[in-house]
Amino acid sequence: SAIFNFQSLLTVILLLICTCAYVRSLAPSFLDKNKTGLWGIFWKCARIGERKSPYVAVCCVMMAFSILFVQ
Repeated sequence: SAIFNFQSLLTVILLLICTCAYVRSLAPSFLDKNKTGLWGIFWKCARIGERKSPYVAVCCVMMAFSILFVQ
């Protein structure tokens, strides 16, 4: 049902990026060996989380504020 609600879709994408970056910080070899195919999506999300971390953090704070106070 997150596909039909834009805010839910953004929340899922942000959680995916943050989770992949966290998993890569714990076990970098797990995601680095899977750079292509379906598992490559998780590697790309981890790279986005690492390289754009200030922007991802701001988006997470804005999403949290939106979920907690606006809805």
